[in-house]
Amino acid sequence: MGFIFVGLGGATGAMLRYAISLLPCRSPFPVLTLATNVLGALAIGFIAGTAVRREMPQYLLLFLKTGVCGGFTTFSTFSLEAYQLFHEKQYFLSAAYTVCSVLFCFAGIVLGMYAAKRV
Repeated sequence: MGFIFVGLGGATGAMLRYAISLLPCRSPFPVLTLATNVLGALAIGFIAGTAVRREMPQYLLLFLKTGVCGGFTTFSTFSLEAYQLFHEKQYFLSAAYTVCSVLFCFAGIVLGMYAAKRV
């Protein structure tokens, strides 16, 4: 049953992300992507914070956190995990996770593009 809630939430999040990408915005800076990532981080932070204060059904957390936020942007999940490490006073791990995520994902894009040219 969990897969259904994640799938429905993921589809919702992906459609919301697509809707934002259709907004008229001409800028060399990726404003809409940044806005999506910030909104996703805000949303997952709100959801996680609410879940701590109030008992939320597991299906609702799957739909909202894993589904909607995951479909909207996985950056929100990364941000929450980095925050949780920081909040637990794991400062080095939080910083290392942040730096490694950015650098390794950038390297993944470079390698993926290189591989795509070779296929």
